[in-house]
Amino acid sequence: MAAVEIGYMRNRYTSIVWSVLEYLTLFLIVLLHEFGHAFACRQVGGTAEEIMLWPLGGVAYVNPPQRPGAMLWSLAAGPLVNVALLPPLIGGSFVAHLAGWAHTMPNAAVWIDSVLYIDVALLVFNLLPIFPLDGGQILRSLLWFFLGRARSLAVTTVLGFVGAIGFVALAFWQHSVWLFVITGYMLINCWRGFKGARLLMQIEKMPRREGFACPGCGARPPLGPRWTCSACRKAFDTFETWSRCPHCGVQHSQTTCGDCQTRFPIGAWAAAGAHASPGPAAMAGGAPVAP
Repeated sequence: MAAVEIGYMRNRYTSIVWSVLEYLTLFLIVLLHEFGHAFACRQVGGTAEEIMLWPLGGVAYVNPPQRPGAMLWSLAAGPLVNVALLPPLIGGSFVAHLAGWAHTMPNAAVWIDSVLYIDVALLVFNLLPIFPLDGGQILRSLLWFFLGRARSLAVTTVLGFVGAIGFVALAFWQHSVWLFVITGYMLINCWRGFKGARLLMQIEKMPRREGFACPGCGARPPLGPRWTCSACRKAFDTFETWSRCPHCGVQHSQTTCGDCQTRFPIGAWAAAGAHASPGPAAMAGGAPVAP
């Protein structure tokens, strides 16, 4: 990928060194964008431990608290990094043109303009309201305030399918292999998101147990044997037995919330449930996993 891109960029410069520099700058901007997601997620109490750079860009593996506001900030912070880079890049381009770099330092002039174009292109592309791009997930977070967690995801994934069809048409028009690859990535994620939305809708309809609530997100746990013992791999209701597996007797120190995927001792669940308002949680979702 680097060889192809650097070879393509070489047409703009008199030295391959500048092509390599532009390529590295591209991934530096992508890395800063992903750090924006990661730091914002940590700021709202979520976890972010991994960033992956690959030929299609970058991915920050973030797990913010399952609240629309926390999700919105974690997603919007990435594009905001690109916005923050605009003033120095625009200023640098202005100085380069004012100082006549096009004649005295043509490679540097082309480089600063190219980096500015890259930043703007990444910003515009990421803000397209197409799932799973940042714009589509930001739209989902905004709809979450009004439609709830599951329906907001369903709406944005359907819009994502429509957007992906548009990308297919664009790929045919431009004869771009990379656009086809990007479209395939989008379609896979839209399908996963749509299945996840259907699962969330099913979970929202489940009866909820009174007396317990997640200390992290406030969701009440669903009734029934929906947790799996990490020792014997059999299903049981962790709140019915206070985290002790009735099949093998193993006492689990923590229980995972199916809504926000955080883990707390059963006593913390009971304490949170004692102070929670009666009735099911307003926002439910996620599949319970091993306690």
